[in-house]
Amino acid sequence: MIPTYYLSIDCGGTKTAAAVASSTGAIVARAKAGGSNYAYLGLDAFLTVINLVVSASLSQALGLTSQLPLPIDPALSGDNTDAVLIPRFNLQAVWLGVSGVDSPAAVARLVPLVAELIGLPAERVIITNDTHLLAAPLRVLPDVQSAVAAIGGTGSIVVSFREGAARGAPLTELARAGGWGWILGDEGGGFDVGRTAIRALLTQRDAESAGEPVHHGQLRTAVLTHFGVEDVLDLLEAVHLPDSKGIAREKRLSSLSPLVFDVAFEKGDPLALAVLEDCAHKLAAQIETALLPASATEVHPKKVLASSSVVCFGGSLVGIEHYRELVLKALAEHGHVFRRVELVDDAAAVGARALAAAWETS
Repeated sequence: MIPTYYLSIDCGGTKTAAAVASSTGAIVARAKAGGSNYAYLGLDAFLTVINLVVSASLSQALGLTSQLPLPIDPALSGDNTDAVLIPRFNLQAVWLGVSGVDSPAAVARLVPLVAELIGLPAERVIITNDTHLLAAPLRVLPDVQSAVAAIGGTGSIVVSFREGAARGAPLTELARAGGWGWILGDEGGGFDVGRTAIRALLTQRDAESAGEPVHHGQLRTAVLTHFGVEDVLDLLEAVHLPDSKGIAREKRLSSLSPLVFDVAFEKGDPLALAVLEDCAHKLAAQIETALLPASATEVHPKKVLASSSVVCFGGSLVGIEHYRELVLKALAEHGHVFRRVELVDDAAAVGARALAAAWETS
């Protein structure tokens, strides 16, 4: 029996992960490579990374001892090609979730090139922004009507979805909030945690200069030590200098995030915990942008009800249970309780399983 495969590729800024699922949804192969943000790399470098992970993952699925040559010619399946015996197989569909792909024009440019590379008709190649891949649980959960994908890593973005109209079609994007980058947004992400922590210390310093009593907790000590300074006002130079020890300004702030989490959750510092609660409320506010009031009774063309939706969290910050709980608590305070909560820590595998489910049950 010729095996049927479904391939999903999560194309992130720092890494690319591919997963191959069988017709039952079982993951049978994986591959990884460096980052593949399309906007950062450009077309040629992007396709080079895709070539690498497609060849590696399918070679593993087929049990080949050498790499499957690309582009794939379906007519050669089962033949010897360049001394590689290619077993017969059926690659049914491919889904790429690509960071840096935000416009229909970018999708239209990439689909025929990826289709040619993989040897599939263009209608079997789905290319979307990577947030779509995060919402893949919508395809396999029977008791939800919509999904809200919430990324909280170094940056943040929220996108809501409904299922596509046709078999294997991309999810239908509804509302989008955030994703503006570190200068304009990224509320609730790692950069914002660092920025909010320093702002909290500066606010304390302002209050102290006006004669108000201030408790110097562990967060202040940890941040000053991190930057190698002795006074809170010295943080201004540490943050604002165009070049400081070769570390970009945004990285100086986002690098504080693990420190803030440790001081808040491991050491119980009240100010650090307040910082994380503030940031969690900001991310919750972004999620709320996509939601109807809990009391709504009418269908909205863009907004969804939390009670009939799954929220799909992805990213290093929301991967921390305590922080995720703070975000959910902030939403619940406004009456938004999701039917399902999913942490997607392996988007490529979730996407491959969802692709298999969409095609095999249609």
